[in-house]
Amino acid sequence: MTSLTPNSSSNPAIVAQSAVRRLPRWVLLTLCLAYILPGFVGRTPWKADDMEAFGFMLHLAQAYGPEAVSWLKPSLLQQIDPSAALLPYWLGAWAIQLAPPGVPLDVAAHLPFMGLLALSLAATWYAVYALARSPAAQPVAFAFGGEARPADYARAVADGGLLALLACLGLARLSHEATPALAQLSFATLLFFALANLSRKRLIGLCSACFAILGMALSGAPALAMVLGVGGALIMALDAEKPSSLRVRRIDVAWIILICLACAAVVSALGLWRWRLNFSQMLEIKSMMRLMLWFTWPAWPLAIWTLWRWRYQLKNIFANPHLSLPLWFAVVAIGSTLLSGLNDRSLLLALPALATLAAFALPTLQRSVAAFLDWFTLLFFSAGAIIIWTVWLSMHTGVPAQPAINVSRLAPGFVPEFSAIALGIALLATFAWANLVKWRTGRHQPVLWKSMALPAGGATLCWLLIMTLWLPVLDFARSYAPLVAKVGSMMGETQCVHFYGLTRAQGAAFEFHGQMKLMPAPLKQATTTTPTSECPWLIVDTQSISALPKDVDLSLWVQHATVRRPTDNNEDIVLYRKKPTEPLIAPIASPIVVQ
Repeated sequence: MTSLTPNSSSNPAIVAQSAVRRLPRWVLLTLCLAYILPGFVGRTPWKADDMEAFGFMLHLAQAYGPEAVSWLKPSLLQQIDPSAALLPYWLGAWAIQLAPPGVPLDVAAHLPFMGLLALSLAATWYAVYALARSPAAQPVAFAFGGEARPADYARAVADGGLLALLACLGLARLSHEATPALAQLSFATLLFFALANLSRKRLIGLCSACFAILGMALSGAPALAMVLGVGGALIMALDAEKPSSLRVRRIDVAWIILICLACAAVVSALGLWRWRLNFSQMLEIKSMMRLMLWFTWPAWPLAIWTLWRWRYQLKNIFANPHLSLPLWFAVVAIGSTLLSGLNDRSLLLALPALATLAAFALPTLQRSVAAFLDWFTLLFFSAGAIIIWTVWLSMHTGVPAQPAINVSRLAPGFVPEFSAIALGIALLATFAWANLVKWRTGRHQPVLWKSMALPAGGATLCWLLIMTLWLPVLDFARSYAPLVAKVGSMMGETQCVHFYGLTRAQGAAFEFHGQMKLMPAPLKQATTTTPTSECPWLIVDTQSISALPKDVDLSLWVQHATVRRPTDNNEDIVLYRKKPTEPLIAPIASPIVVQ
């Protein structure tokens, strides 16, 4: 029986104290570590954004050549970063410079981004906790007591929100790349945390908002940072039903606006404004729905459930910051995704907000809905784990045969590598998943975060299995190292290499994996003077081969070979050798093609 409070008839959250038992901290921390470390440890930078960002970091750290590179205008292959992101490259470059001798450069560059992902997870938990402490989010008070205490309720909801974020399928790959996208996610989540805490912890909220807005602005998203910051502050300030001690004051909104103006001045002075509007796919509703369906699963159905069960609170939405603030962040991120041509990196910023909305569905879930979510998750992730193990067994034992055949066809030249450490970690994770399933299917008292345990555990399990059992073949397929090794074996030792038409990611790969000094190809001169070539080799991407005769004097070069990236039929490197100054006795052999 509940008390007859004014909001009790419309408040859908009816939670007893027994349902808000805290999730053991060691379990939550272990789950976060099991999610963060795989994907950063044990692999080289992958194509293409990951490798490109790493290349900018290397050049800022002056790892190649004595040329000084401007820290305010990072360049790679004499090209400025089109995303105008500075801070992510600074962090990677500083990590490279401060790394002890013997630490691989790519490992050092990954360290600050591991911290950024950890910051995203922590900021999400504390943001959900602050929103759940707001009076409008509290559950209905019982007539004879026994309702959940505010702090315990908020802690349980925050646990559920973090688990919902870990369960999102779209978070796995993009959050483990050392790119500006991860920095934007981290600072956007920090801004979300700052606004959620602005009424209770004013100084912490303002300082966090300052760092978050400046961080987003220097990570390639200044306009988005200011829209989220100003809009979020106004939303929090419009809640007039809170006690005066818990209201966001107008002066706080003015401080947020002042911070945004200061950041706008910094961005303008550095020339970092970029508009990435792409209206060509705005009407691709099916593509957008397909992206939303898998990228934000399972947060989106729970977020919709939240909006339905809390629908009476939506009539006075500004008095319910636990709904209005995450809705604002989600709508802005989804709108940015539409305006940027269905860019999944923009949609990444919506995941913490959608996970927050999903968390407030947990106090209202019916038993049948929770059971369906559990069984679907159990079947989905168990099937995924079985597939991963089956392919691994096939690669190493040949039984069953078909998966190994498929791998050899998709990754020709790959030789499976056995790792006892990877196998041990995978077995331990699978054993933990089996125990989680046993616990979840047993008879226990209901607890709010219980419905998110299987989705978060299953997503972490599959990600960890992929990044251990499948890591060698994925590294072979997604890395440029095999391509660079083939080209390097043909050239032998050389002081420098000319290039034409390479992408920034390809150039960074040749510099890092091949330890090559790349120089632009000598272009045709307007005069009749014959261009000179300093390097004995020229590498050209096939996508630019048609424009090569217009810019480069091919009379100085002879085609030597065409090298194909093993796992990509559309990415070839054409290798040219400089013609000798003296005529050859024997005719030059025809170019060869290396698969």
